[in-house]
Amino acid sequence: MFAVVITAIVAAMVLALVRAFAGPSLYDRILAGNSFGTKTVLLIGLMGFVTGRPDFLDIALLYALINFTATLAILRFFSYQKDPAETEAKRSDA
Repeated sequence: MFAVVITAIVAAMVLALVRAFAGPSLYDRILAGNSFGTKTVLLIGLMGFVTGRPDFLDIALLYALINFTATLAILRFFSYQKDPAETEAKRSDA
């Protein structure tokens, strides 16, 4: 039963990676990266449950906090940058 769940999580992680590399916009890629991190937290927690090591939950919670903070930092960083397509459109209008 756990093998099926682990396989499903890994498949979802692969799909998130495909979306991260093929995403049409920057925000799609950031969302896919955040989704990959969330699936990683699930995988770490499940592996801790399967192996009987509850200390994996602490690692999973720490990874979730790092994932959340990194996603906010990346979004904040790119929100202050100008959109290259918008800049190019302004140049062609002038």
